[in-house]
Amino acid sequence: MNQELFLMINSLAGKNEVLDILGISLANSMPYIFIVLEIYLYFIVKKKNEAIFAFYSVVVSLGLNFIISLFYFHNRPFMDNLGVMLIQHTPENSFPSDHTTFLFAISFSLVFSKIKYSYILLFFALLGGMARVYVGVHYPFDILGGIFSGLFGATLIYFFKDRLLFLNQFIFKIEQIIFKGKRWGFY
Repeated sequence: MNQELFLMINSLAGKNEVLDILGISLANSMPYIFIVLEIYLYFIVKKKNEAIFAFYSVVVSLGLNFIISLFYFHNRPFMDNLGVMLIQHTPENSFPSDHTTFLFAISFSLVFSKIKYSYILLFFALLGGMARVYVGVHYPFDILGGIFSGLFGATLIYFFKDRLLFLNQFIFKIEQIIFKGKRWGFY
């Protein structure tokens, strides 16, 4: 079923230049867009705790992916000689998708934090994940695994967020030192 779904989605690749450019752009750039969003939330909107909790969610979720990779290896589609590959990728473990995990960890964390318009991020995270299938570097179940991994990390951090506030305060103090320059005599 996983291979059939992959072939159905990936069968569109290489047939329409505009769709290929869109797929490649979404597959490659979505994590950078989410990083810019995190920076925007932290420095401009001043939703600092929420941005930090989203970061923690990413760390926990990608940590879970690492643990999974120690016990389970799944080929990427091109390693199984399936589909059309629109971007180059190293032949490594495919499950769960780290890109998708990253996107959903941030999205779910911001939804849990009740950030305005955060539900829209879930849609863009899904687009980014499905684009990874379209360009031929992931199976659909890798994306599903990334969704669940991101949800796990965001849920865990949300559950323990009150206990993590002391760590956020430490980060704020470091930020104050760096950007105020008081310790190093910049003023």
